[in-house]
Amino acid sequence: MSSLTGKVVIVTGSSRGIGSVIAKDLAAQGCNVIINYAGNEAAANSVVSEITQAGGAAISVKANIGNAEEVKALFDSAIAEYGKVDILINNAGINVYKLVKDTTEEDFDRIFQINVKGVFLALREAATRLEENGRIINFSTSVTRLMMPTYGTYSATKAAVEQLTRVFAKEIGSRGITVNSISPGPTNTELFLEGKSEETIQRLASTAALGRIGEPEDISRVVLFLASDSAAWITGQNIGVNGGFA
Repeated sequence: MSSLTGKVVIVTGSSRGIGSVIAKDLAAQGCNVIINYAGNEAAANSVVSEITQAGGAAISVKANIGNAEEVKALFDSAIAEYGKVDILINNAGINVYKLVKDTTEEDFDRIFQINVKGVFLALREAATRLEENGRIINFSTSVTRLMMPTYGTYSATKAAVEQLTRVFAKEIGSRGITVNSISPGPTNTELFLEGKSEETIQRLASTAALGRIGEPEDISRVVLFLASDSAAWITGQNIGVNGGFA
């Protein structure tokens, strides 16, 4: 995707998991990538090292995306290093696996702080600082299409992200910027696998039409497409990337 060469990309929450794979794939396409992390500096620097050793360009920037000043500083760092920001990928997110009746106000506030306010703050910053004809890809989840106990609060945050995506696409479309969200299903990451038995993983895999859980590369390919010029006529959409899970 030659249209990505030289683009400057912020990928939130990209020190591990799907975010790190997306960052590395974007760098391989010629992007200058900002690896954002909240706490694990070593993991973020490892991703940067892997990219630079392969001939790519990347820096790591610590920022809590639920904090307005830190989100502003994240954009400041990207622009100071590379002169602009073309693409924003709002990947960072957290989950709290609890029934609604067991979810505390602290749980609720923490997950909304990152999953919703974090996206809102990044979109607000992008409204004036993203380059013309830029791209924004937000992360939702396929569980918004299901009724899964213990996912109530998480699903609510991602439903909010989907609606922010639709409205913001209309608000910023005059600048040629597209805004879309994607909804992965179960994906083979350390975070997803943690605490799950092999039986549970196989059961989830069997619910997908393609009979397996996703790989981070499955998600990254769709992100790269949406970030490219090939997706210039797609905006305000939510795309399920889940192998027919939902």
